[in-house]
Amino acid sequence: MTPDASAHIDIAATPQRVFDLVSDLRGLSGVAEEYAGGKWLGTSGPAVGARFRGVNKRGWRVWPTTSTVTDCSAERFAFEVKSLGMPVSRWQYDIERTADGCRVTESTWDRRPSWYKPITVLATGVKDRAVTNQANIVATLERLKRAAESA
Repeated sequence: MTPDASAHIDIAATPQRVFDLVSDLRGLSGVAEEYAGGKWLGTSGPAVGARFRGVNKRGWRVWPTTSTVTDCSAERFAFEVKSLGMPVSRWQYDIERTADGCRVTESTWDRRPSWYKPITVLATGVKDRAVTNQANIVATLERLKRAAESA
């Protein structure tokens, strides 16, 4: 299935370094556009099946989510997101080794039921989630590049 938003960037860092950043809740909050942080639920770190409570922020709006890790390796970190118990999105970071480091592709799929979309517009302030996520991904990848290359 084609993602609703996706972009990639080349980073002069090891795939493991990038994986460590995107799979660490604090590291991810330091680079992601709307994700403001989170806490692992019943575990101390990332693994397939691990869950975390996330907090997202856009301006003065704040909304919680619960996510479940579906992929957890140096090649891919991905998670399914639920809000109020219903699936709303999938986020995925594909990390491919290159001669000078790695290429990272961030993708997202909108999983919201159509009836739920107007409610999320009120909660998040975002009318066109695909366009906003595309811009957010580009900004996130630029920050991820700076963070990974600065270490």
